[in-house]
Amino acid sequence: MTTILPRVFFVIGPAGSGKSSVSRLIARQFGAAYIDKDTATIRFTELLLKLNNSDPNERDNNEFYQTTIMPLEYASILDLTRDNLMAGNSVVLDAPFGKYFPDEDYLAKIRVRHDWPEAELVVVHVKLAGEALRARLIARGYPRDEWKLANWETFWSGAQANSCHWSGARHLEFDNSAAAADVTVFAAALAADEARSLPVQGQGVS
Repeated sequence: MTTILPRVFFVIGPAGSGKSSVSRLIARQFGAAYIDKDTATIRFTELLLKLNNSDPNERDNNEFYQTTIMPLEYASILDLTRDNLMAGNSVVLDAPFGKYFPDEDYLAKIRVRHDWPEAELVVVHVKLAGEALRARLIARGYPRDEWKLANWETFWSGAQANSCHWSGARHLEFDNSAAAADVTVFAAALAADEARSLPVQGQGVS
């Protein structure tokens, strides 16, 4: 009998691309747990920044956040993912992960480091054109987006250059340019990709 493995969906893309909306749609479509990094960690993140006499909304150029707090944020949501996988639940991770894109073996490392059971990994690349993304950042009005908008060319060129090539996972695009995102198109693309390829090797943790 074929064992159906739980999935972990890594929903990635620049700030304002609609990762949260897409993540919720995927979680609903596949009956998965939804873990948002900000929701899971924002209280301790803001407290630590304040205790360090840092602006709680300034993270892009804050070395203390980047080197000390951010690794704790990701460790927390990856441990929560393990707990859900152990219970047999698929998981949708709504987090940028941008700092870790250059590490091709990142997924293999976190499997071991966080003691994940066997699961299928799917990286969802949320796509949105630059001007549409900028308009969404302006419309949502988050204080943490102020630096991005004030330094738009730097932010956008960095987002374009920082591509993810993680090994050990399926990589699929989710076009989020439409007024209403269509998760059924993504689900069909995932099913088609699975049908035409063998399971990704080396995903299990012994």
